[in-house]
Order: sequence, then C-alpha cells, then structure tokens
Amino acid sequence: MDAAEVGILPEGPVQRVVAAANRHDLDGVVAQFAADYENTTPVHPARSFKGSAQVRKNWAALFAGLPDLRLTVHDAAIGANGKVWMEWSNRGTRPDGTVSASAGVAIFTVRNDVITAAHFYLEPVEHESGDVNAAVRMAVHGAAAGETEGS
Repeated sequence: MDAAEVGILPEGPVQRVVAAANRHDLDGVVAQFAADYENTTPVHPARSFKGSAQVRKNWAALFAGLPDLRLTVHDAAIGANGKVWMEWSNRGTRPDGTVSASAGVAIFTVRNDVITAAHFYLEPVEHESGDVNAAVRMAVHGAAAGETEGS
C-alpha cells in the first residue's frame, strides 16, 4: 500500500487488513477479524457468512488463484458507531491469464481494534452490459425487453 492510501484509511484494523492483503500476508489479514465476524452481502444474500475461518478460506483462495492480487483504496471515511466506509477495487491475474477486477464499497464495524462485521458491496467490473440507458431499460422492463429493444 502506498503512502497516499495509508492516509486515506483511519489507523486500525481496516488499514492493517488492506496492507496485509497487498503483502499477501494471510495471517496478517485474518488477525484483523473477530472470530465471530459477520459478513453481510445485501446484493447477494446467499454469499453472507459468519466467522474468521471463512475469511481465511476466502483470502487463501484469492492469494493462490490471483498471485498478483492488489487492492486499491479510492476513498474512506469514519462513520458513526465505529464504522469505516471504504470505496475500493482489486485486480489480479487468473491462472489462465485473464484479469479479475472488482470494485465497490465495504462498510466495516470495528470494536476492540478488530473488524466485527461488514456490509460488503463488491462486484466484478464489466464493460459489456451497455450504457446507462440500457441499465434503466433493464430495470424497468427486464431482460426480455432489453434484448428485443436493442435488436
């Protein structure tokens, strides 16, 4: 993590987890999470989970599968009740040579100098789904209408 990003994040476990992730330090990442950590993924509820054991499993797979994985923090703020808001992205190369890139926001709850919970909004970056007009058509009319209107 470069010096500018260190200044973006407040001192504490969120800053340490990003730094550890960029060093691919699995133990350093996991150490920032409470054993009973709760990850809520509102856009994909089935992806929500509890426990730092799953944090370890997730990051171990990411480090193994994306050997050049790099996190970038674009903005961060401290909110009420120990929450840290972070706008971020990540990028890494898969074994087949294709690039994996995601971007989003994470809202962390910090207590006793560890991350106890997060609301996680991270999505793959993609360029094929069309412009804002196509997105609004899709929201209003659904996939079938979007396919026929674009034909």
